[in-house]
Amino acid sequence: MMGMTITEKILAAHAGKERVRPGDLIQAQVDLILGNDITSPVAIKEFEKIGVKKVFNSEAIALVPDHFTPNKDLKSAEQAMMLREFARKYEIAHYFEVGKMGIEHCLLPEQGLVGPGDLVIGADSHTCTYGAVGAFSTGVGSTDMAAAMASGEVWLKVPPSIKFHFSGSLQTWVGGKDLILYTIGQIGVDGALYAAMEFTGETISSLTMDDRFTMANMAIEAGAKNGIFAVDDKTLEYLRGRYKKSYKIFASDPEADYIQTYDWDLSTLEPQVACPHLPENVKSVREVSDLYIQQVVIGSCTNGRIKDLREAAQILKGNKVHRDVRLIVIPGTQDIYRQAIREGLIEIFIDAGGVVSTPTCGPCLGGHMGVLARGERALATTNRNFVGRMGHPKSEVYLSGPPVAAASAVKGRIIHPEEVLKDA
Repeated sequence: MMGMTITEKILAAHAGKERVRPGDLIQAQVDLILGNDITSPVAIKEFEKIGVKKVFNSEAIALVPDHFTPNKDLKSAEQAMMLREFARKYEIAHYFEVGKMGIEHCLLPEQGLVGPGDLVIGADSHTCTYGAVGAFSTGVGSTDMAAAMASGEVWLKVPPSIKFHFSGSLQTWVGGKDLILYTIGQIGVDGALYAAMEFTGETISSLTMDDRFTMANMAIEAGAKNGIFAVDDKTLEYLRGRYKKSYKIFASDPEADYIQTYDWDLSTLEPQVACPHLPENVKSVREVSDLYIQQVVIGSCTNGRIKDLREAAQILKGNKVHRDVRLIVIPGTQDIYRQAIREGLIEIFIDAGGVVSTPTCGPCLGGHMGVLARGERALATTNRNFVGRMGHPKSEVYLSGPPVAAASAVKGRIIHPEEVLKDA
């Protein structure tokens, strides 16, 4: 009998089945439902139409107003109020008000709300982030979120799996963001369409959890249903004292079926940059050097964790942001912000001439805290660089990891981090 992948085993367990195969339609029990201040208001309206008197489990819903909060205008204030009133009415346990709020996909793992073997859905496409801890997590529409809040179930089609095997020791300044950008550059933005991206190999084993979150986060940029990592000692160390529920660890069978397997030696990989206007338009940093920029954003659900801030600070320490560049640094959560203060990172950013924001998705989607004007070019550690993504349709967004972003902020042009350090 053919074996199963991690993804298939998790879905089978939540559908009450011994086994599932790609293409099967299942009704699965959910462990956690996530919504934010943009997607939840629609879900709340649909939930009220269903006519049920309570949510299926007030402990299994997380509401995180992170896109336009603190409220940027009247409309965002109204949307945030809908979340607040819904959370109060239905006694939602995991509602994160301003002051406790963080960028949702940084916040939920940090707060121990997602763990191995969980089935998590969220009305946000980057919900796939939690595959880093061995969960099946995927984005859904707001109406699916509403139905799940009422029933505790979600309808899914079991995705086929693609295995990505990475080998080789990574060069300095190369991390998870570079690995996932390289991957998307190789297979394209539809290269894993409705598939599970399973990341394996010695290189993956060496990655920090922060790097794994970054990779899982951008699985959707290859069209994937989810991204997932096997649970190892680093995962368990991250979960220790954080994740309070019991959990089951799933692992892919040796004879599991994959529709495609990629095997890459990344020992010579340089930092990567995705050029406009798709995450698949990837080049090495040296191929796009000397491209002048006006703004750098370091943060987002992709790269707003403490490792990201540490790397950026390592480059920025003792340097100044170029006079033609605006540097915006956004810690992913309040705890990350506090840790960055303790380590002196925030002072480094301010001394360099950058600004530091409360946790927010703001500039990533062209919402606030860094909207681009016509003709401006930004380098960001975010996840998407579509036309008009960060502001004006005639602006441009380039994507990179934090080291390249920090170095480029100093030089005023996209550049390899070593070019800044050698001048220090």
